[in-house]
Amino acid sequence: MKSAIIERLTRYVTINTQSDPYSETTPSTLQQWDLLRLLEEELKAMGLETDMDEYGYLFATLPSNIDKDVPTIGFLAHVDTSPDFNAANVKPQVIEQYDGGVIQLGDSGREIDPAVFPDMQKVKGHTLMTTDGTSLLGADDKAGIVEIMEAMHYFTTHPDVPHGRIRVAFTPDEEIGRGPHRFDVERFDADFAYTMDGSQLGELQYESFNAAEAVVTFEGVNVHPGSAKHKMVNALNLATYFNQLLPAEEVPEHTEGYEGFYHLMHLEGNVEKATAQYIIRDHDRELFEKRKQQMIHIQREINARYHYQPINIVIKDQYHNMVEKILPHPHIIDLAKAVFADLEITPNTEPIRGGTDGSQLSYMGLPTPNIFTGCDNFHGPYEYASIDVMTLATQVIIGIAQKATETELEQ
Repeated sequence: MKSAIIERLTRYVTINTQSDPYSETTPSTLQQWDLLRLLEEELKAMGLETDMDEYGYLFATLPSNIDKDVPTIGFLAHVDTSPDFNAANVKPQVIEQYDGGVIQLGDSGREIDPAVFPDMQKVKGHTLMTTDGTSLLGADDKAGIVEIMEAMHYFTTHPDVPHGRIRVAFTPDEEIGRGPHRFDVERFDADFAYTMDGSQLGELQYESFNAAEAVVTFEGVNVHPGSAKHKMVNALNLATYFNQLLPAEEVPEHTEGYEGFYHLMHLEGNVEKATAQYIIRDHDRELFEKRKQQMIHIQREINARYHYQPINIVIKDQYHNMVEKILPHPHIIDLAKAVFADLEITPNTEPIRGGTDGSQLSYMGLPTPNIFTGCDNFHGPYEYASIDVMTLATQVIIGIAQKATETELEQ
């Protein structure tokens, strides 16, 4: 299975599927269609019935091969990769039997140093795939796609292995927070699902951030600097001052666990106008609302000092903590934990410091926790995939579908 995973992952990551937060289309980029259409062809070649709509939501069905009435289980992954770093001309490299040392990323001058990335010790001895340092790898979430496809290949080539009805979904634009925006839960027709979009071995996540995006616009007054006294308002200075008024320690680089944050993602502009893009995150709904109000308070405080309103904020919620919708259905977590136990995997149920499509889908009526994929250091040149852990993730998918046939589960 490892060689098949390497071949399939290589084939998928070399297709640039970067999404675009500034696009208004779905998918946000035409290039996502390239992978979607390839996946559609490959699913059909396996004998699965496929259904892809005009928005790039690719669904497929593996029919039940048993007489017993068991739940329909869905498995999901997203095709897009992060817009935060170059995703073109991906050149993967494979390291056999990783020795735990520094990995040189091609001739880029970049390296994965365990002194900087201590979790690399967890994959010592594994077969790894990395980039050459000039791009991200795109294992987020093409590793999840590979695992689902390999599981479907297993079932179609082992027709005697029992399973109920399985639904597969490959979706666009997760990286820009829009993954489920046009997802038709009724058309997908599953009782519950799992996103294959986690990271390290053992992750079984059903708590996520509450999330919002804030776009802050700063309008300046641009006059000649030689006669600017008491006239000029520098939009760039407004932007940096606004950012300084946010809590300095409540940023991603100083938080962990359940701690929330403000994250300045993008800042551009000039004296006349500047725009800042933030994401706001917190696991606690009340603290999340307070964070949004804090930004509005700072806006009003600064605006009150001027004869006009130089700062405008648009805040849009992206998703909410999925724990509220998953905990009422404990059998979904228990089923995955039972498979983990069979495979001697210790479950890690720490909250996601991020989001998956499952965050929104759970609120749309499809309870959807998240399972590890075996990859880490996402969204940049230091990304890697453990082929060994990907193999286990594939076995988890197979195991969930099999174990669901063994006992009566809540429908």
